[in-house]
Amino acid sequence: MLRWSIGAVILVVIIALILIRPFPFLFYPDLPYVGFLGRGLYIIILASILSLYRILRGPTSADRLVAIDILGILVVGLCAILTISTGRSWYIDIGIAWALQSFISSLALSKHLEGRGFDE
Repeated sequence: MLRWSIGAVILVVIIALILIRPFPFLFYPDLPYVGFLGRGLYIIILASILSLYRILRGPTSADRLVAIDILGILVVGLCAILTISTGRSWYIDIGIAWALQSFISSLALSKHLEGRGFDE
């Protein structure tokens, strides 16, 4: 019960930081949606930490597989935020490559966990 309470307090503090203070230093100051992008970055960081926790402490291999897949989706979201904030389109290329690699690795790992070969 104590661990759950400490975790709940930490999550509430992080969510309060998301709502109150976005990342101001990564974005152009003249963009009209700087606060939205900063809060989105906080949310992606929080979700990444939680999925890394699930990867480390997952009770089954299937839970770890889903957490790895979610982490890949979060990396693609981070690439999208960086593309919008910096104006450089090569971040999207990285995100697309990461999504393809994440999809193929999830398929391969799920086949391995199922006990089948890769050519089946």
